[in-house]
Amino acid sequence: MSFDRTTMTVAQLQEALAKARRRPHGDVHKGKLIIPPGVYQTPGRETNLCISRFAFLDCTGSIHIGPWCMIGARSRIYTHDHIHMGKKPLLEVEEEFGVLWQDKYIGADVWIHDNAIVLYQATHIPDGVVLGAGSLLTKNPGPYEIWAGIPARKLGIRTEVDKETLERIVSREGFSLQNLS
Repeated sequence: MSFDRTTMTVAQLQEALAKARRRPHGDVHKGKLIIPPGVYQTPGRETNLCISRFAFLDCTGSIHIGPWCMIGARSRIYTHDHIHMGKKPLLEVEEEFGVLWQDKYIGADVWIHDNAIVLYQATHIPDGVVLGAGSLLTKNPGPYEIWAGIPARKLGIRTEVDKETLERIVSREGFSLQNLS
């Protein structure tokens, strides 16, 4: 059994990034979107990324996205936060001091599911992390950890699996409406 590739061509990736990259506080700082060369060096593929054009990549600070990552539709990755201190109106504080910003590192083989939000406080998402759909990440996970929830918390860890186990998992019959009678 074979499947269509989910990785993107260079043109598809460029189009998606043009729509997903934003600079909501470009007057404070203009970060970069850093895509390392390894993304374009997989034999037989133009790229090894899948980033939805409906994602929101806040490049107030810079964002590094490693190879083999998937970033789902409507996920948001923030590199800035507002100052929430004092009794002065927050908009006045922003006008006087701007916003807080910092860079964000996303390692290799990271999957950020649809509608997940990565807040300013999470600065390093190491290799292999899975962030569940609709989750709110507020701190840095460990390598190959699976996080989900609001706020997101560690639910498990990715471990090695052999080919036979994977074949058994994908070949089992799932729920089907056709089986209802």
